[in-house]
Amino acid sequence: MSAVPAFAMSIMCIIGGSIAFFRRGSLPSFVAGSLTGMLYLYSATRIAEGEIKGLQGAFYASALLTISSLPRITKGPIPKLLAASSAAVGFYYGRQLY
Repeated sequence: MSAVPAFAMSIMCIIGGSIAFFRRGSLPSFVAGSLTGMLYLYSATRIAEGEIKGLQGAFYASALLTISSLPRITKGPIPKLLAASSAAVGFYYGRQLY
């Protein structure tokens, strides 16, 4: 099991939330992106240490991100990319768990 997908999603969420805040002043996007990114980061460190908690955390963060991205999928390429990448990472960690 690899922690690389969780680390990548962590970076994407934190940077994406920060960009939304600085470009549009969206505080909810900043908070949500930062919190989701931190959950992915925590999960990635747990995965790197071989703990099952990391797989569970990455899977749940991916499910949360996918579900929250789906209603905005028609609004442009960024929500589509977010939904697709979170679904792919969720599928990857879901296969590791179940």
